Amino acid sequence: MNEFSFLIDGAKYIIDNPKMAVMWLIGGLLIWLAIKKDFEPALLLPMGFGAILVNLPLPGVVGDESVTGIVQWLYHVGIEASEAMPLLLFVGIGAMIDFGPLLSNPRMLLFGGAAQFGIFFTVVMAVLLGFPLKDAMSAGVIGAADGPTSIMVAQRLGSNYFGAITVAAYSYMALVPIIQPIAIKLVTTKHERQIRMPYNPANVSKTTRILFPIIVTIIAGLIAPDSVALVGFLMFGNLIRESGCLDNLSQTAQGPLANLITIFLGITISFQMRAEAFLSWGTILIMCLGLVAFVVDTIGGVLFAKLLNLFLPKDKKINPMVGGAGISAFPMSARVIQKMALKEDNQNHLLMHAVGANVAGQIGSVVAGGIILSLAGVWF
Repeated sequence: MNEFSFLIDGAKYIIDNPKMAVMWLIGGLLIWLAIKKDFEPALLLPMGFGAILVNLPLPGVVGDESVTGIVQWLYHVGIEASEAMPLLLFVGIGAMIDFGPLLSNPRMLLFGGAAQFGIFFTVVMAVLLGFPLKDAMSAGVIGAADGPTSIMVAQRLGSNYFGAITVAAYSYMALVPIIQPIAIKLVTTKHERQIRMPYNPANVSKTTRILFPIIVTIIAGLIAPDSVALVGFLMFGNLIRESGCLDNLSQTAQGPLANLITIFLGITISFQMRAEAFLSWGTILIMCLGLVAFVVDTIGGVLFAKLLNLFLPKDKKINPMVGGAGISAFPMSARVIQKMALKEDNQNHLLMHAVGANVAGQIGSVVAGGIILSLAGVWF
């Protein structure tokens, strides 16, 4: 009888709180995308399960006035109070990145900047739609396709849509293989997609590889001081990799550290996916604006490559698809460009060029996030 009463009470609670059930469905959708579609499972799976966890009745993992729930504690310590989780994740990402293709062809740095246009375009668009500047700026950074940067910017600006922004940032990263080909084909011709770019790697010395992360950190710190934490941790991870004397630390950063932080980051950011904070028309608009930012970033990189081609000799033309790899979704975007190139011409190998643009986009997105924070500091 007690068990039967408990089930009745539970059913009644769900009926009285339909938003909670909706969040269960959203969590289930994220889990399905992770497992069935293999869309960024390391992040979407813990995010999806976390969305269910934080929307269960009673204090549970969220806590209340008298009890601090574990997810609430992780969020406060790892993101709200210190931003430690996204920063530590960047050490692992930096250790994974090989800047060799970029250093062999430095002009790819241009695409890392051009492919951030969608961020600023979306900020203006969001303001015109009536969003407060802090939310507009946070939504724009979704276009960077860089989860840690999106988390850091939204957190520092105190956006009301933190949960939607983080979910959108990681979801669109996972959907790169679907979104980018559509966006690129909208603004390119078949002939442009068939342009071949021979890869002639330059001999990048070890000294250059070691100096590069140090110099980038200094320049970023001078240009956009608010980006120096993210850039610094990213470049520190890369310096560990390139030093040649810390192989064990490099492997730890790429593997155990990155994996551990990813697990807890996914479930921790779900703290902002509680129904009362997440479900609103504003959330839907923010998600849509994030998609616009992502698409415009990709198109911006492609159009910039087409602009450069107007001034380049015939044998030096750039395949515009490479410009689309200037977003931060590393290495997914580079792989997408390679697959598209082979589909158009099975002898056209653009991978290394795309990787160069892609790692430039990793730097560009962090610097763009720092510029957003710097502008916010001036305007607020």
